[in-house]
Amino acid sequence: MTADATDRWLPDEGIADFASAYPGESAPVRHRLQHHPLFALDALADLAARLPASHVEHSRGDQSVSQDPGAVRQEALPPAEIVRTIAINGCWMVLKKVDADPAYAALIDQCLAEIAPTVSRETGAYMRREAFIFLSAPNSVTPFHMDPEHNILLQIAGQKTMRVYPAGDFEIVPQEVHEAFHLGGRHRNMPHRDAYDAKARDFVMHAGDAVYVPVKAPHWVQNGPEPSISFSITWRSALSDREARLHRFNAGLRKLGATPSTPGAAPLLDDVKVAAHKGTKKATALARKVLGKERDRSAY
Repeated sequence: MTADATDRWLPDEGIADFASAYPGESAPVRHRLQHHPLFALDALADLAARLPASHVEHSRGDQSVSQDPGAVRQEALPPAEIVRTIAINGCWMVLKKVDADPAYAALIDQCLAEIAPTVSRETGAYMRREAFIFLSAPNSVTPFHMDPEHNILLQIAGQKTMRVYPAGDFEIVPQEVHEAFHLGGRHRNMPHRDAYDAKARDFVMHAGDAVYVPVKAPHWVQNGPEPSISFSITWRSALSDREARLHRFNAGLRKLGATPSTPGAAPLLDDVKVAAHKGTKKATALARKVLGKERDRSAY
């Protein structure tokens, strides 16, 4: 049975805006989830209380855009209390992998079903579907960082400005940083420079607004004068898996003394690297050839 158009979380124009941008460009999208009961403060407090501790992250919200991860401060409050007092406690919080909860999982399934035709056409079947809920005190800052997934961030309550930078710009995020990111060797926060802002796009978000953020498009967020609630729907794809494998393989080459070519500069060589990372016997032999080519290239 097909849901009526008024029951969908994305109106027709929202689906069209998403389809025109996916997968490589950021874009504004409208949604209809701002009054959903699962995002009421009491419902979110109950969710925070029952999620595993590993699924709850919080800190002070008065961070800088280039926040040092080692200097992040926390309030000594239980998760449910942080949610209930988000208007006055000065905190920032993320509830991770809320799709582990049956009620939220059903909502996420509905959301992803509506955009599945576009996603499957462009990047294949969904991989590793997850969702996150962000709560921010007034004037909080989410520091400059990037994420490994395709992401639609929906503003549920409050107002914020999301500044998004182009994905794959190695002047903003050097290739070595991408490699370390995919090896799990660094915090998600990254140093920000004002010079990057000439390439950025600002999205001013109120309840009912959303933004599609491509894989690893760097961004940071400035919250407005009211507490903010946002819902993030994420997924991986064959495209994001390929990109991650390529950077991991290049990291291995770098450790062996080669200087890997920039992703995209030699597509056929990139194909070999990705196949090699998947670990087949044939790919292992190909990997040796790649290493030889990269070493030869690095000598010039």
